[in-house]
Amino acid sequence: MLTATRDLLSEVGYRKVSIEAIASRAGVGKQTIYRWWPSKGAVIFESFLDLSDTDGEGISLPDTGDIEADLKLVMRATVAEFADAEFEKPVRALNTEIINDPELAAQYDRQLRRPVDDAKKARLRRAQAAGQVCADADLDLMLEMLYAPVYQRWLLRYGPLDDAYADALVEHTLRAFRP
Repeated sequence: MLTATRDLLSEVGYRKVSIEAIASRAGVGKQTIYRWWPSKGAVIFESFLDLSDTDGEGISLPDTGDIEADLKLVMRATVAEFADAEFEKPVRALNTEIINDPELAAQYDRQLRRPVDDAKKARLRRAQAAGQVCADADLDLMLEMLYAPVYQRWLLRYGPLDDAYADALVEHTLRAFRP
């Protein structure tokens, strides 16, 4: 059902995806989908989580001891992901649903945003301990300075999402937060 959801998002777009269409594509009844998910948004979210599912060992970021190199690696992967059509369509659809569904927004925050941000902040704390980031740095603000420009560029569809952009974000953010 999750693959059917992603396929439909890619083929016909968010507006034309419905529970009925997902059920038909997956070869199940609507009641089967509603047994597992309360809404179209919930199915879309699960299909997105399925794309990013790890091996169950949790989220970790690279730690070579060089925060700049590690952040560049992560940010390059992030911009590549946002530029990937298979990733983009379910994420755009998910964002549309989150805007109008506070429950789904809370689920997204709980299941994805917080765990990912916690992993990022753990890596930044190690950089603080190593003297590569100011000890009093606001790590939430640092993450926003890194990621919000990527999200804005992606959301508004302007400017390239490439390695040069990722590297520039890391360099400028670290310049603001180095001791």
